[in-house]
Amino acid sequence: MKASDKVYESLRRDIVEWRLSPGTVLAEVEQSARLGVSRTPVREALARLVADGLAVQQRGRGAIVSEVSESHVEDLFVLRRALECESARLAARSSRSEAFAKLARRFETAAKQLRVSTPTEGYYELVGELDEMIDDAANNAYLSHALRTLRVHLQRVRRLAKDNPDRLEQSAGEHAAIARAIASGKPEVAAAATTVHLHQSFEHIMTHAVASERTP
Repeated sequence: MKASDKVYESLRRDIVEWRLSPGTVLAEVEQSARLGVSRTPVREALARLVADGLAVQQRGRGAIVSEVSESHVEDLFVLRRALECESARLAARSSRSEAFAKLARRFETAAKQLRVSTPTEGYYELVGELDEMIDDAANNAYLSHALRTLRVHLQRVRRLAKDNPDRLEQSAGEHAAIARAIASGKPEVAAAATTVHLHQSFEHIMTHAVASERTP
């Protein structure tokens, strides 16, 4: 892996996981010393982060970590609804009903487990597995690429919202419904199940995450 790729992955992970908070100045000298590389790969990585929307260029300050505002989250979910609902429709037209049915059962089991225990990375890996399966079944490279870019921002927003056990249990049930709808081979039912999940996710984030950021 190129030095610039390593720097990019490291900085992106730190931004997504809030180790580098919004407004943090990403000074080339400081980051090159922190990461043990020259300024050139840092400069290249910062340009990619700006292109991704995870950082912005400000005159006199260089690159800084971009803000996460209410309008930012709203815009993300407008795009998310368009992309994920269409992906669900396409996936429901595929011939992978058994695989999605099995995944639905795993989410149902996860929902039961979340009632009695704190969430683990295993649950988020299961969500990622569903995302990948839908992308693969939808079989649209442009749609998949757009969703991969979008999910980086969604991971960042999810970290802001923290882990709420009740919401995670509800979310597992919603993911199970999406997987079952796709398995049924009914595109509009799959899109509707996706719409319900996205609405609930948006309401939770706006209520428990973004709103709290506005509280003095």
